[in-house]
Amino acid sequence: MSDEPSSHWENVYATKDAAQVSWFEETPALSLELISAAYPGHGGVIDIGGGASRLAGALVEAGYAPVAVLDLSASALAVAKARLGAASSSVEWIVADVTQWRSTTRYDVWHDRAAFHFLTDTEQQHAYVEAMHSALASHGIAIIGTFAPDGPERCSGLTVARHDAASIAAIIGQDFELVNEQRHEHLTPGGSVQQFQFSTFRRVG
Repeated sequence: MSDEPSSHWENVYATKDAAQVSWFEETPALSLELISAAYPGHGGVIDIGGGASRLAGALVEAGYAPVAVLDLSASALAVAKARLGAASSSVEWIVADVTQWRSTTRYDVWHDRAAFHFLTDTEQQHAYVEAMHSALASHGIAIIGTFAPDGPERCSGLTVARHDAASIAAIIGQDFELVNEQRHEHLTPGGSVQQFQFSTFRRVG
């Protein structure tokens, strides 16, 4: 893949405040709830496509460790690091394309809110699953949030692949079992409602 995706997201964060993008959340309440419910311990969490999200800080505050955030945009990660201040040293910040990245650390929870749905072809999706295999511990939890089948068809000027739990399960394969699925209505800073689907899987293979 070229650096075009990276350039796109760098431009997004160069031209918009982090609180103006459509996926902004003041508090990542649902993500914290899903992580806590699926993995009651305070193990390691990697947030895929986390960008400038407030989730990393909330996880550190709650006692999760290690915590890592992976994103294509160095600018987005810089916003999150600046917000956390000294606490940012408790987080590993990874500037990478998840489809090209492989982890040397095993995490208990793989969390992805709205990154996977930007992968619209089979090759990208399979590379994502390979990355997830490299990063997720045995019996670890994968939480993948995407636009639902009745959600938006585009985001940030890009076409997305909308999903339900069944379509994600078909892609990630038999090494993962579905343990929870939940719809969610996200209210954007602009006041519109986006239909999301969050699917939680446990690694069994």
